Amino acid sequence: MSAGLIIDERITMKHGAGGRAMRGLIEGAFQRAFATEPVQQAGVIGLAAMDDGAAVRIGDQWLVMTTDSHVIHPPFFPGGDIGRLSISGTVNDLAMMGATEVLGLTCSVIIEEGFPRQDLERILASMREACHEANARVLTGDTKVMGKGEIDKIVINTTGIGLTQHVVRDSTLGVGDRIIVTGTIGDHGMAIMATRHGLALDAPLESDVAPINGLIRCALASDPRVVTAMKDPTRGGVASALHEMASKSHVGILIDEASLPVRPETRGVSELVGIDPLLIANEGKAVLGVKAAFADGILKALQAHPLGRDAAIIGTCTADRPGMVVLDTGLGRRLIAEPEGEPLPRIC
Repeated sequence: MSAGLIIDERITMKHGAGGRAMRGLIEGAFQRAFATEPVQQAGVIGLAAMDDGAAVRIGDQWLVMTTDSHVIHPPFFPGGDIGRLSISGTVNDLAMMGATEVLGLTCSVIIEEGFPRQDLERILASMREACHEANARVLTGDTKVMGKGEIDKIVINTTGIGLTQHVVRDSTLGVGDRIIVTGTIGDHGMAIMATRHGLALDAPLESDVAPINGLIRCALASDPRVVTAMKDPTRGGVASALHEMASKSHVGILIDEASLPVRPETRGVSELVGIDPLLIANEGKAVLGVKAAFADGILKALQAHPLGRDAAIIGTCTADRPGMVVLDTGLGRRLIAEPEGEPLPRIC
């Protein structure tokens, strides 16, 4: 297990929240349980890599696969619902490894007894719409019903597979690479928080949930090798994603606070509740490492896409402080701590 990760005797909500606690649980329990020898087989990128998915070499291509379960509360929120989230999350995980063309998806749904049929059909319609946006199809699945009170309303698991000739990892940043975020940060988490707690806002927040495989395809179109690493900043937000990328790549990351794209309404709510937007989940964004000479070109390609118009270069990889993320505020610099967990549970 990585140094500094704490082993807890009981599972708590923080272990599902995407930060250090969840990473510790995966490395200390699941990774150990499913360890294989050799740890890294030739032509296989598996659990040991702790990436957004797995990949298996097949001929001159890679078969990429990923799976995700969704337990968001509430299941309906401004900008989307658990159905749109379940398709987008899996499509985006495939895209983060370079597989922007989806071969197929599976869908397993666990429904609580008494769940309204009308709500289920609304969720399924949302899934179908997200599939259309991603040019993806659900090919098979499973349905279970649990007793009243045995689960909270509805749980959806989706698995996806895709092919790519070039796999992008989250562990291959290099010194000098630029860090790009594909749009405004913190929108999903703040929208869920405002909805869950009934905050009355002058400008209502909406989640950014969307399949972004088309956007990532634009970034990879000219030469996928200039994109050195990718990760979607879901649970734990941009801060957690950057910490993972920096730690695995053995580089430091210096972030320019003034360059961070944050909507005024998102910033307002984050200041109201005292949570940094860097720590808040996103469901329609990506963090990219790009070779410096190509960063401006990749940025323009992203900004030309409707989902990437607010993309920005936010930082640089350095040889200083490997594994650390440093924020330049303009008045000084401070370390950004890796979150222990998502400050708002049941976010995705």
